[in-house]
Amino acid sequence: MSSESLERIARNKNVARAAARQLSMEQLQKLLEVIEEVIESKKDEDRVRQEEEVQKARKLAEIREQISEAGLSLEDLVAEQPKRKRGRPPKNPK
Repeated sequence: MSSESLERIARNKNVARAAARQLSMEQLQKLLEVIEEVIESKKDEDRVRQEEEVQKARKLAEIREQISEAGLSLEDLVAEQPKRKRGRPPKNPK
């Protein structure tokens, strides 16, 4: 089953019912178990991602505070960017 047909089933209740008619009760129960496992793992992934974002934001705030306490600015930390040459390079460099 392609992801396109799964999306179609997920978006339309009547399409899902029609697809379910083709399955036995055992197959439907197994499908339910698999979908529940997928949902739980997706929730866990989202939870971990949110925790990582919170930790990253905390660390960033700490670093900014340390920078300001040291009397520095972000520009002091960034090295000057090399200037790019304008135009295209020659086609046949000889």
